[in-house]
Amino acid sequence: MKTQNKVKVETNSRSLQVKDMYELKNDALDKILEKEEPEGVEFFLMADERPYNGIESHKAAILFAMHLVNENEKQTIKKAEELFGKEYADRLHLFTYDISKAEAKSLDPKELLFVPKVLRKDYYGNKEYDSDWVPNDENFGKEVPYWYAFLEPPHGTAYGPEDLRRINAFLFPDGADGLEAYEWTTDWSDVFDDGHEWWGASCWSVYDGRRDRYVVLLASATD
Repeated sequence: MKTQNKVKVETNSRSLQVKDMYELKNDALDKILEKEEPEGVEFFLMADERPYNGIESHKAAILFAMHLVNENEKQTIKKAEELFGKEYADRLHLFTYDISKAEAKSLDPKELLFVPKVLRKDYYGNKEYDSDWVPNDENFGKEVPYWYAFLEPPHGTAYGPEDLRRINAFLFPDGADGLEAYEWTTDWSDVFDDGHEWWGASCWSVYDGRRDRYVVLLASATD
C-alpha cells in the first residue's frame, strides 16, 4: 500500500526550492529490504507537486534526498545521546552540502539498471561478475556502478542479483522506458566522505516521466 509522507522543506533564496516535494513510501520495497539494511546504497522515492523542469528538478530531488538523510541522522544523534550521553552525541553532526558544486552527466538508464550475473565464486566467497567494470587502483575511491554499490558493500551482503532486479522492478516498473537519468559528482557533500576513502561513492537521480516521480540513489561506505 502506497502512502505519501509529505515534508515541507524551506530553503533560502539562493537554494533550489524543494518545498513541494514529498516522499513516497511503499510496503513492497520495505519487504524486499527486510533481510538487512543495505550498506552501500540508500534509496529515495519521491514526487513533486510542480511540473517537471529538467535538470533543475533533478537537483531539487537530490536536495530533498539530503534533507531526508539529515532527518534520519537527527534520530541517530538523539538515540546516541540516550545510549551513550551528550558528550558522545556531540561528536556526531548533520551532513553538509552545497548543491551548486554538483555536476551532472546524462546516463543511459539501461546502463544504470544493468544487473550482472555471478559467473563464479571462490573459496572465500569473492564473486566474479559478467561485467566489464571491476574495482582497481584507477577507480579507487571514485564512482562505482549502482549494481556494485548494492551487491558488493565493504562488509558483504545477504542480497544477490535477483534482489536487485526485484528492487528495480518496483522502482522502475517499465524498465528503462520513460526514464531520464543523471550521474552526479560527489565532491559537494561530506555524506560521500566514507566512500572517498577507498570503496567508492556515487550519486544518481532518475525521473520517471510515465509516473511523474523521482528516484535518488546515494552510494558511500567504508570499513
